[in-house]
Amino acid sequence: MTDVSVVICTHTFERWTDLLASVASVRAQRVPAREVIVVVDGNAELLERAQANVVGAQVVLNRHPRGISGARVTGAEHVTAEVVAFLDDDAIAEPGWIAGLLDVYRDPAVIGAGGWVTPLWRKPPPKWFPDEFNWVVGCSYTGMDVTGGRIRNPIGANMSVRADVLWRAGGFAPELGRVEVGGVVSGTADETEFCIRAARLHPGGYWAFAPAATVHHAVTPARSTPRYFVRRCRQEGTAKALLSRLTGTEDGLASERHYTRSVLPRAVVRELRAAARGTPGAAGRAVAIGVGFSVTAGAYAHARIRLGRR
Repeated sequence: MTDVSVVICTHTFERWTDLLASVASVRAQRVPAREVIVVVDGNAELLERAQANVVGAQVVLNRHPRGISGARVTGAEHVTAEVVAFLDDDAIAEPGWIAGLLDVYRDPAVIGAGGWVTPLWRKPPPKWFPDEFNWVVGCSYTGMDVTGGRIRNPIGANMSVRADVLWRAGGFAPELGRVEVGGVVSGTADETEFCIRAARLHPGGYWAFAPAATVHHAVTPARSTPRYFVRRCRQEGTAKALLSRLTGTEDGLASERHYTRSVLPRAVVRELRAAARGTPGAAGRAVAIGVGFSVTAGAYAHARIRLGRR
């Protein structure tokens, strides 16, 4: 029977309470994990505290280059299960999370899987924030393409992969974490690039969407501001430019084409109609969609030009 080990990466005391809640949510699973590995990235004091206080998990130090990619690889090196699941240190898994993941692994063609990531707002979300842009805060978004249960890549906060697939593909690429292109620090492209690389190495295999595997991802007030929204859009555009340069636009932008050509235009029309009816926040959401698309597309174009000069 397929089993799962869970890896949780952490790096800051600011998420200490979140980390404890994350580990507790894994220990409360209806189907238990074979083991829970907490990887501390570049913080010796946090490592000492976690080793002394985190119950029910093995706590280790990231031995690879700093960043989420190296930390995940370190965690995976310590697991013994057939499937490695990655959960963010500020995410809480539903009790049926592991069971939901295992359900899709019944298909031997599934190389990896992920499920819903819902925002856990620490304060009420701003009325101007459109659900189509939940990816800005690391969550599932309205219009996300899960057609036929197949996805290009899971969201990193709720991601799993067969261990043999992870190693055959060479793990995550640390150099595709946050990088600077033309003065703009990108978002991370390592997860998507890894998923594309793994799929290419396994013809007939696919990444599956697991609808019963849900986690709740914390969204702090600092991530609920217009400034953060614009910055993340700019970072994402830069990351997509880097990704498409490495993998080609056919794979690198496969999900984004449907999103920009269909999902966003419909959302703008919907919000403008709602604004005409006097719906609170609708006009702001329409503006946010337009701004978000423009900033992301502009950053993508700018980064493609800069990358082309290298």
